[in-house]
Formats: sequence, structure tokens, C-alpha cells
Amino acid sequence: MSNATLNLNGKTYELPVIVGSENEVGVNVTKLRGTSGAIAYDPGYGNTGSCQSAITFINGEEGILRYRGYPIEQLAKQSSFVEVCYLMVNGKLPNQAEYETFKNTLTRHTLLHEDMKKFFEGYPRGGHPMAVMSSMVTSLSAFYPESDDPEAINLNIIRLIAKFKTLAAFAYKKSIGQPYIYPRNDLSYTGDFLHMMFAVPAEPYEVSPIIEKALDMLLILHVDHEQNCSTSTVRMVGSSQANLFASISAGISALWGPLHGGANQKVLEMLEMIQADGGDYSKYMDMAKDKSSGFRLMGFGHRVYKNFDPRALILKEAADDVLSELGKEDPLLDIARGLEDIALNDDYFVSRKLYPNVDFYSGIIYRALGIPVDMFTVMFALGRLPGWIAQWHEMRNDPSMRINRPRQIYIGEGARDYVSIDKR
Repeated sequence: MSNATLNLNGKTYELPVIVGSENEVGVNVTKLRGTSGAIAYDPGYGNTGSCQSAITFINGEEGILRYRGYPIEQLAKQSSFVEVCYLMVNGKLPNQAEYETFKNTLTRHTLLHEDMKKFFEGYPRGGHPMAVMSSMVTSLSAFYPESDDPEAINLNIIRLIAKFKTLAAFAYKKSIGQPYIYPRNDLSYTGDFLHMMFAVPAEPYEVSPIIEKALDMLLILHVDHEQNCSTSTVRMVGSSQANLFASISAGISALWGPLHGGANQKVLEMLEMIQADGGDYSKYMDMAKDKSSGFRLMGFGHRVYKNFDPRALILKEAADDVLSELGKEDPLLDIARGLEDIALNDDYFVSRKLYPNVDFYSGIIYRALGIPVDMFTVMFALGRLPGWIAQWHEMRNDPSMRINRPRQIYIGEGARDYVSIDKR
């Protein structure tokens, strides 16, 4: 193992270097404070490795994303969401028998305890589904208490994956004042979710194979994305040995933010604004280059990808296919294509590596599938769930795991004496 040398205040410190399986290099600073009294300062943790993980690999410079070593392009087009769930949780692809067992076990655990319906009744109609989801996932802790037994943990993982789509569909039904639709064992995971979302009593509802396939792909594309804000939140909360449900609930809350899971909603709102203003997307691209305009271009650029987001390339093709297969035309898609064309050919955007990201097209596809805007972030959470679970499970089984406790650089007042209020 090689070392990195740090020169600080006239002294030299040797810091171990860690190299990952894809030749990623990290400098181990865990003992830096103890030996030198200094800490590593990295606002936003943009250059800090908080863990070693075998789940997801990203190469932002080359636009590579792999789950457990499998390229996202292959999984999105050839696999299924349930199979990818198995991959993430178990670390390998299932054989046919393992897949059938896993799929059937998920099917048997989709029902919610009837008492949980009382919780839904307490929320106001119109309450945001993400608020409901965060609370309801935490509530599962009361129905399925924590245990350190591996079999009990695995059962809770199955329960959470199975029931999450039921919770999501019920949260939507609550928000629009419709009766809940119970899960069906004869439908696929994605098909069952669509049925619970859109079916109404006494009216037939057939799940569209086109919509089912498109949604399955969208969920796969969102399964995991390394140590992003919500995933890091799941790990941080879990590092206190908080249970699975509480840790995932925290991840849901982190995902809710408009800079994270809510970004595709912001993209759609931007496209609608441009459409309402006559559809002149060139005008808005000029505004994006003018810092004084106050206009922010949504759906372009990424904290990690410095070339292109591979998920965006898949979704660009899928947007055309889905709208064509459904026989729909969406003027927002034309605006999106126009924005993208300018961004890919304008030196301002090219030099800043402002390429379309996954949020740029996902909102358009969700809209084509009939998913309402308030549910966009919930769909993100549904897709991200197996990744969160895999990260939580990996962290819990890591023998070097310890409670997360970042440091800080204090910039407040120095020591001063208290003066009673009547003398101030």
C-alpha cells in the first residue's frame, strides 16, 4: 500500500492510499486529526469518500454507470425491476428458481395491515404524497419491530419492497379523494402498482403493456446512484443503528428536495413556462447564459457526470418510443429537443459540460404515462428503494462501520462572559 505525504506547519504526515477495484484512488484521512490536529475541509462532501461500497460504480468523466458491475444500458433494456431488486439486495443476478421465489415472496407481502388505513385517514386531502410516504414508512417500524436476526432483517427488506408500492398508490388515492385499490397477486410488480394507482371501483382497468414496460425501465434507471444526498442520509441515519424503516424514511425526506428527487418536476415546470410564453426556447437559452436574467436552466449538468448522463441517453430514446407507441404528441417534448440541440452545439454549454441529465426526460415520460406531477418524486423513491436498502444493508454488515460524525471549522464568537439581562 502506498502513502500520500502531507506537509503541514513544518511537519510531515504519511496518509495511507486506498485504491478501488476500478482504480479509484482515495487518501485515508481517518487518523489525520489524531496525529496532526487538522481535519479535511470539504463543504458538501463533494470530494470525500464516506465508505467503501461494492454496489454501484460511476465514472462521471466517461458517462459510466454500473449496478454490481452490470452496465445500466443492459439492465434498462434487458432486465426487469424485480430482477434488479434481487441483484441489489443479494449482490448477484438470480437464476430462474431464485427469481420466481423472490417475485412470489414479494407478491405475498404487498398487503398493508388494515390499521394503517387509519393513518391515511388522518392526512388532509391534497397533502403531498412524499410527506405521507415518509411518515408511513416510519410507521412500519411499529408493525414489524427491529431484530438483529439476519432472517428477520431479510423479511423486513421483502416487506418494505413489497409494501412500498402499495403505500405509494394509497398516498396518491388519498391525495385525490378516491377509494384505495388493493393489490392483486396476478399482476407484475409494476403492473400491480399501475392498477392500484389508476383503477376505480366498478370500472374495468387494463394495465397497458407499453406503460408497464416504460415504467419498469424508469424504475431501473433510478435504482441507485452511489453516495448521493438521500443515499448518504440513509447510511448516516443507519449508522446510529436506526432500523431499516426509519433509515429509509429519512432517505425519502432527503429525496423530496427540489435539488434532488424533485428536479424532474422542476424541468417539467420550466418546459410548461416556455410553452406558455410562446415556445421560444432559444430565448430561454440566451437567458440561461445571462446571469442577471434570474432564469435557471433545469435538467442540464450533473454533480458527478462531466461528459453525459448515460440514463439521459436511454430516456431520450424511450421518450420518442413511448409517445409513439401511445399515439401521443407532447409539445413539451419538442421544446425539450430544441433546448437539448442548442446545449449540445453552443460553446457556452459545451464548455461547461451542461449536458441533459436523467431528470430532463423522465418528467415528460411520467406525464405521458399519466403519472401526476406530485407523484414524480414518489416514483423516484420507488425506483431508488432497492438501492437504499442495499446501501443500508452493506453499511450494517461492514465491520469497520461506526456512527457518522462529521467535523466542522468553527467560525463563531470566541469565549465571552455571560451578562445578565438587566445589565445588558
